[in-house]
Amino acid sequence: MKEQIVKILTTLRPEFDFTQEGIDFIEEGMIDSFDMVSLVSDLDNTFGISIDGMDILPENFSSIDAIEKLLQKNGVK
Repeated sequence: MKEQIVKILTTLRPEFDFTQEGIDFIEEGMIDSFDMVSLVSDLDNTFGISIDGMDILPENFSSIDAIEKLLQKNGVK
């Protein structure tokens, strides 16, 4: 799952290295609110889910682990 998330993020923002550990994507300016909307759409399509609007919060997109937890919450195994 992590590889797919990194691939989606890299396609969205190829100028950044999303494989670095311990970086907050939001704080570092790697992902903004517009990116989050695109990211939600890409994650929904890739994993066949529908992320609830209430879950579209910066903290759910701040790292690979946070995104992975969001996906698991939405039924991705």
